[in-house]
Amino acid sequence: MIHYRDALPADGPALSAMAQRCFTDTFGSLYRAEDLALFLDRAFGADGLPSQLDDPRFSVRVALDGDAVAGFAKIGPVDFPGDWTSDTIELHQLYVLGRWQGEGLAPELMDWTIATARARGFARMVLSVYVDNHRAQRFYARYGFREIGKYEFRVGDHVDDDRIWSLDL
Repeated sequence: MIHYRDALPADGPALSAMAQRCFTDTFGSLYRAEDLALFLDRAFGADGLPSQLDDPRFSVRVALDGDAVAGFAKIGPVDFPGDWTSDTIELHQLYVLGRWQGEGLAPELMDWTIATARARGFARMVLSVYVDNHRAQRFYARYGFREIGKYEFRVGDHVDDDRIWSLDL
């Protein structure tokens, strides 16, 4: 049975492993192995996601199946280049491992991100999504997100065509 809670610093290793697996399962074939390894370490290694679990600028919610991390969502300061107002927050990741996709975890995590952002006084949420990730685009569109621009998502020397989506809260 799935249960949800705010992530704790002690969740860092399990959350890191889950995020690396989820990203690799979904996008790993797009990149050279060395570029992927460097990206995974930067984004989800000790100085990445785990270090943000006790950073008050970030909030992370985990979906657990027993002790296993099945999914998570992370919101925090906007990392995209450009001029973003202080009332804008970014949905950095919403990941659900394949085994649990279609089981209602993503909607539960998305509802949490929106409610948390609103409760903290944010007026807008932004995210980036890979241009060919149509499943994710349909999911975000159901919540009212709309594409507002392009973003070059880099993994080593490889540049993905990501799109920035926005939701007025």
